[in-house]
Amino acid sequence: MINIDKGVSIILHDWLDVEKDELIHFITDETHLKEADAISRWAYGADAVLKTTILNSQLVQKGEVIENMTDIFCKENVIIGATDFSFITTNAIKTAVKHGARFLSLPLSCSDGTSLLENDFIQMDTRTTYRDAKRIIDVMKNKKKVHITTEKGTDMTFDIEGRNPGYFNGRAARKGLIGSSSFEVFVAPNEDKTNGVLYLDASFGYIGLVENTVKIIFENGRIVSAESEGNDATKLMNYIESFNSDNMYKAGELGIGLNRISKTRGVSYIEDESAYHTFHIGMGRNRGLGGKQDAAGHFDIVTNDPTITADGKLIMKKGEIAC
Repeated sequence: MINIDKGVSIILHDWLDVEKDELIHFITDETHLKEADAISRWAYGADAVLKTTILNSQLVQKGEVIENMTDIFCKENVIIGATDFSFITTNAIKTAVKHGARFLSLPLSCSDGTSLLENDFIQMDTRTTYRDAKRIIDVMKNKKKVHITTEKGTDMTFDIEGRNPGYFNGRAARKGLIGSSSFEVFVAPNEDKTNGVLYLDASFGYIGLVENTVKIIFENGRIVSAESEGNDATKLMNYIESFNSDNMYKAGELGIGLNRISKTRGVSYIEDESAYHTFHIGMGRNRGLGGKQDAAGHFDIVTNDPTITADGKLIMKKGEIAC
């Protein structure tokens, strides 16, 4: 664990390069006042201008309250999304960065009572992650099909023709950039073209660790069935159903974890999806990631030790970068 003030310095100094007199809009919810206080201390000491918005935590995931702030965002320098839920995939953020704002997705949800800003994994070296990301993107760009297998039986194909892969490593230090505390390579696969079987064995994202491997079938982009011992499959399907949004059953993102400090502990979904040796499928909304799919939310399911190829070119073998 690190001191929360050190965590804030990593975010604002190392990742965002906040300068004197820049306007920081820190958006959080009522469960994260400790983090808001720590941000305020840093901004005061750095002569930055801080505006803090406290939202109702129950309203953020569906995105409507964020979309209503679009005009405000377009007038700001730095926007930090630090509620429990990520809103990086909303149209509001996509529009704001086009107007020159830079945005950091910093979902603070932790199930053990700690602050994400106290967790060791945010100390991951951004330069190492950049080098790893570049290796993967160099292989993935201009490809048509990504194929993923695991020893447990996963066999998935993702159509990425015409879609550009990108990466996150915390950094969003220039105008018009989006950053995320999830260190990963990502691509938005073509809607309706993700197919195969996934043996999900790591994390459900927001709802914690997988206890028993879940067999999930994807057809034409969407989950059509899920089964497992115990109640894990039921837990997943009930969670998706709770959004009351058909597109939450559809794959909107393929991500490859790059954070070598992160572990899949089920404490922070950001840590889980960032973990090296894993890949994740983001379900639902993906407009902010280069896709065309809208939905009532976005969440990620995480699986261990993939072997990944793009048009037959090896990217990762049993969880290790091999390109």
